[in-house]
Amino acid sequence: MHSNPDLWRFGSCLGKLKIMLCREGIKHLLQKLMGQLMDCCVDVDSSEEEECVNISQKKIRCSMASLSKWYESVTKKTGSETPSKKRTSSSRHWQFPPIVVIFKDMESFTTKVLQDVIIISSQHIHEFPLVFIFGIATSPMIIHRLLPHSVSSLLCIELFQSLSCKEHLATVIDKLLLTTQFPFKLSEKVLQVLINIFLYHDFSVQNFIKGFQLSIVEHFYSQPLSMLCCQLQEAKSRVNSLSHNQCENIRSLPSFRRYVESQISEKQIALLTEDSFLKEVTQTLLEDLHIYHENYFPVLRCLHVFTTSLPKYPLGKQIRELHCACLGKRVWETEEYGSAVQLLRMLAKAELVAILQKCVEIFTSSSGKQFSNMVEKLEEFVLRFQNLEVGETNEVQDVSVSSQKELQKKTDLYHLQKTLLELKESKRSKKLTKFEMLRFEVVDFIDSLVRSYLAPAEMQTLNEVVYFNTANILREHLNAAPRIALHTALNNPYCYLKNQTLKSDVGCISNTAPDICIVYKLHLECGRLINLVDWLEAFSTVVTAVEGTDPDSVATDQVDEIIHARFIRAVSELELLGFIKPSKQKTDHVARLTWGGC
Repeated sequence: MHSNPDLWRFGSCLGKLKIMLCREGIKHLLQKLMGQLMDCCVDVDSSEEEECVNISQKKIRCSMASLSKWYESVTKKTGSETPSKKRTSSSRHWQFPPIVVIFKDMESFTTKVLQDVIIISSQHIHEFPLVFIFGIATSPMIIHRLLPHSVSSLLCIELFQSLSCKEHLATVIDKLLLTTQFPFKLSEKVLQVLINIFLYHDFSVQNFIKGFQLSIVEHFYSQPLSMLCCQLQEAKSRVNSLSHNQCENIRSLPSFRRYVESQISEKQIALLTEDSFLKEVTQTLLEDLHIYHENYFPVLRCLHVFTTSLPKYPLGKQIRELHCACLGKRVWETEEYGSAVQLLRMLAKAELVAILQKCVEIFTSSSGKQFSNMVEKLEEFVLRFQNLEVGETNEVQDVSVSSQKELQKKTDLYHLQKTLLELKESKRSKKLTKFEMLRFEVVDFIDSLVRSYLAPAEMQTLNEVVYFNTANILREHLNAAPRIALHTALNNPYCYLKNQTLKSDVGCISNTAPDICIVYKLHLECGRLINLVDWLEAFSTVVTAVEGTDPDSVATDQVDEIIHARFIRAVSELELLGFIKPSKQKTDHVARLTWGGC
């Protein structure tokens, strides 16, 4: 048995190539690590993320020894500056912070490079401490699948889990939208668009933030009065410098028109004619809008604390759902709110006391001026619940003893049935206990807060200044619809090309439309199968009518070949876009794949 020398050379070269690729991978990883830790000149792929920045051109050798020297110099500096912060331990890596390396996607990382990095790092662990964080999308068992025991035994593995994307979204909404710190707000429809994209498309908090940023850009670009979307004191000062045209913009706002219509005739005339009076009223209205938000968010949180304890969550489990419900309409007029109030009237005393204490904390931490009275009222409710225990139990015992005595007196069946009916009627018509009356009082108090402070944002005057409500524009930018865009481009090329010669009536084919547009419009008139010969003849008729070609001319054959080539190219492009496919039933036919005009 003899071997082929060419195959032997090929196998040797392949093994060397694998070693070289592995070395290049380790070198690239070290370059990136050292480039982020110290000011050195490294060659890093800039297309990966924007976090790669230009650093000073100080060249240094890429090796673990260089990294060790850098760490030693840094730890000497920090150790000399803050010697009291050193930890008392025999191990050196407890005295100074470790170098943390994050592998975002462990599954997609090259296994051999990862193994070599771990082995090399373990040999230098006495010189500088290293912490590897592996991002795992599947299961922790993938560590043992990718790494052999000889490599995984070098690691001290600890498992931890990050928060879910829904919890991160709740934090973003809480910090950005449910606060008076930032004046810019989203309307119910816009917020619902962003949440729907998050829940039903990508679960990406980063994309939600980008959508929020796009809303800010669109609001300040399209709304002329967005200059007043700032802190209250600055907005008041900007109102004084408004021009006459900007005052007219205020008068044209729908919310301001409703406000003018609700005033007396003299004030209406002054608001519509005098700019100085308008500016004074605008400052007052902006202050009222600010007070509305100061009252809205604490009451919203308080209502959320009440409703999250209810079964089946009639007003939503997350506060964002309750916020959308309150933004869109009068929440107290909805069926869900009515069912929630009925369930609140059946809460136990322990649950009510715990909820009231949470509401006290919410109102105490808020900045509203009139919340001190609410806090006192809620604390009074808690105290009355605590003082209820002894009297309530004695009353229940007296009722039960009297009913037992009544039953013991009557022995015959007739009087027994009569007594039971009387007891049943008395239970129906009996007065409410003190606990039930107090519980009804608490629910009525919360209901009054909801009706007073959770009015829809659209009812507030000048809400257009701070609320972005153009959900259609946001949906067009974020919800990609390539099929509709393709249909629009092929059916009406003027929409994108803005060429006046491409304008045509509905259902007509423009004389100067591109070939693919002509072929596309002709294919819309066909059924499931399209005859290529008939399609070509129709295309040739349209094109020759466009070009004004004389059928009796000498160059008719040459023109037919050109038209045939143009037709083949247009049909191929339609097939590439997915509108048609070859048919197995008939060779000279193609099958249509799209219906409904798009």
